[in-house]
Amino acid sequence: MEDWLQRTELLIGKKNLEQLRYSTVVVFGCGGVGSFVVEGLVRAGIGNLVLFDPDIISITNLNRQIMATVQTIGESKVQILKQRALQINPALNIRVYSEFVTEENIDSYLRTIPAITYLVDAVDIVSSKLAIIQYAHDHKIPLISCMGTGNKIDPTRFEITDIQKTSVCPLAKVIRKELRNRKIPHLKVLYSKENPNQISPDSTHTTASISFVPSVAGLMIAGEVVKDICMLS
Repeated sequence: MEDWLQRTELLIGKKNLEQLRYSTVVVFGCGGVGSFVVEGLVRAGIGNLVLFDPDIISITNLNRQIMATVQTIGESKVQILKQRALQINPALNIRVYSEFVTEENIDSYLRTIPAITYLVDAVDIVSSKLAIIQYAHDHKIPLISCMGTGNKIDPTRFEITDIQKTSVCPLAKVIRKELRNRKIPHLKVLYSKENPNQISPDSTHTTASISFVPSVAGLMIAGEVVKDICMLS
């Protein structure tokens, strides 16, 4: 039993811990949700991670992204997350791409990654989400996709379900329609049953956010990935 994972092993067992160690998870989007997905996966003992995000850390990320500090402003999100992950688990095999995933380039990236176990979609751009969803469908790779977490203040309203069972969420509505056009009947998603809420409207249409909402979403997604990989109820 590894000392740093001994409490995890007590909970899920040695066999499942080994399963996590040999699994490969690809996370698209490392912002408020995605950064906490990465944190949860690393601390659970995932052995292989691949991260995609083209952005740098900005001052407005300080309120919700786990790697954002005044010292990391201006740095690559994926590079700082990689450093953080390796400080938790130096044995982690982690690959990062400061790239934006599209339907045109996703295959060229993912075909170089052997034996992908799970995909996590935590991006905001609809075209990228659809590229990830289509790839997962075509290659029969398990996927969980995050719907909208902005303009929300109640983290207890998050739910993991099939896209066809979602309501309220504007992003889920758009994705449902696109998936019907693509004849993709099912998609596991995390979404909020809370109506979007922004007390102080912004003329630039900036999405409102707070520390404890995207973080909860990210950790819920990480938990779902771990449970699916280990086939835990």
